[in-house]
Amino acid sequence: MVLTAVPRFERFFRAAAGLDVDKADLRRYTDFVNGKLYDLLVIAEAHAKANGRDVVEPWDLPVTKGLQESIHRFRELDHDIALTPVLERLAAFPPLDGSLGTELVERLPEVVGGLSLALARTFKILDPGRKNPTTEEWDRVISVFELLL
Repeated sequence: MVLTAVPRFERFFRAAAGLDVDKADLRRYTDFVNGKLYDLLVIAEAHAKANGRDVVEPWDLPVTKGLQESIHRFRELDHDIALTPVLERLAAFPPLDGSLGTELVERLPEVVGGLSLALARTFKILDPGRKNPTTEEWDRVISVFELLL
């Protein structure tokens, strides 16, 4: 992660859920985002192939109602923080058999933003009083996402 982006992520986690994160947390966060984005794209690619297409489009992504709402909330929050340009670099997608459509590539930073907001809020749901997530809490929160996404 680019060091100049660290303050933006810190502001984002404070604004999203009142969390104070450090550089170790941001490494965990980056691993989480890359892993979940890969998972979503693998399923999206399978949807495209099942429909006889080689190009993966936005409607192929398995976006749930909750993730869609988090994407909308992220857009509102991002007006003040301007995190989307950083997420564009972070949303580096892995190579897949098919190719990603232009519209999907443009949408990926917001999907990552929605995942980020959902992640931050999950910490608060599991422990409303927590300000600094521990390694154990990161593991639990990520386990929840592994179960559901």
